Amino acid sequence: MESGGETRRVVVVGGGIAGSLLAKSLQFNAAVTLIDPKEYLEITWANLRNMVEPSFAERSVINHTDYLTNGRIVTSAATNITDTHVWTADGHHIAYDYLVIATGHRDVVPNTKTDRLNQYKAENQKIQSANSILIVGGGPTGVELAGEIATDFPDKKVTLVHKGPRLLEFIGTKASNKTLRWLKSRKVEVKLEQAVDLNSSTLDGSHVYKTSSGESIKADCHFLCAGKPLASAWLNDTILKTHLDGNGRLMVDEHLRVNGRANIFAIGDITDIPELKQGFLAQKHAMVVAKNLKLLMSGGVQESKLSKYEPGSAIALVSLGRKDAIAQFPFATISGCLPGLLKSRDLFVGKTRKNMGLQA
Repeated sequence: MESGGETRRVVVVGGGIAGSLLAKSLQFNAAVTLIDPKEYLEITWANLRNMVEPSFAERSVINHTDYLTNGRIVTSAATNITDTHVWTADGHHIAYDYLVIATGHRDVVPNTKTDRLNQYKAENQKIQSANSILIVGGGPTGVELAGEIATDFPDKKVTLVHKGPRLLEFIGTKASNKTLRWLKSRKVEVKLEQAVDLNSSTLDGSHVYKTSSGESIKADCHFLCAGKPLASAWLNDTILKTHLDGNGRLMVDEHLRVNGRANIFAIGDITDIPELKQGFLAQKHAMVVAKNLKLLMSGGVQESKLSKYEPGSAIALVSLGRKDAIAQFPFATISGCLPGLLKSRDLFVGKTRKNMGLQA
């Protein structure tokens, strides 16, 4: 968009759910540069389905070039920020008028879509060739993976070990109990309040894992489903180091601007907004900032005209296989095929692709 006859430069750091949607939304209003270490956007809540059905990843792993047709893509990690530029690991110094940080959580994944699809095929092969599988971690990732494997491979012995007193500790006990009952009905063995020494099986090659309570679990392979760290450590050496809270999240105002910075915004999991860190909320962040940047770039906008972000209420949807799910709303917790219709069949992949201007 022109302001004083000049196209504004918007730099978005991070090509996850929030950053990619923002870049796509602004590409015809500004000179947009997207900085991301990988060449693709990944619809992360489909990851576990991809492991049991690798062809599903063809739609949920999307090259940035597919949706960002009028922007610049720099395939590298951001390493520093000054008041005027973003520096990248491959030596680029990219000037900005507006900057948006959307680096989310750190995940070690391949750089290209082809390599990512091959990784899913390898994970699938690992599941196919195993008779017994150990899943460590009873958060949404561990629970959904156990559900996917139990549904697609009912003959495999699946054991889920979680160090906490209940599954899905981020939501209510009712949802946890319903999830536990569903997994047990699919013959998944769940062990709570235990940790696993993953090195114990590799020392003697026996495929027997020892738990903190002294139990032994035989499994041909294991998957570690622990929470991923925030991708904000790199900000500690930048002009934003004093804008991080004690958890490493960027502190933002009601317009999603980094506190005290007129032209720097943050969206997605990296923000300190008190809400569950979920994909659909990250998309809402992106739309609020897209609106605000369009206003700011048009010039002479009063603060009062900027959109405010209202933190999301506690809605959680956890898939259980292909047909069922657990849904927690502020007013009720429901399980079974009704919430399953909402999420489990397509995992919102078609809807997300449409948001990105692509065929469902």
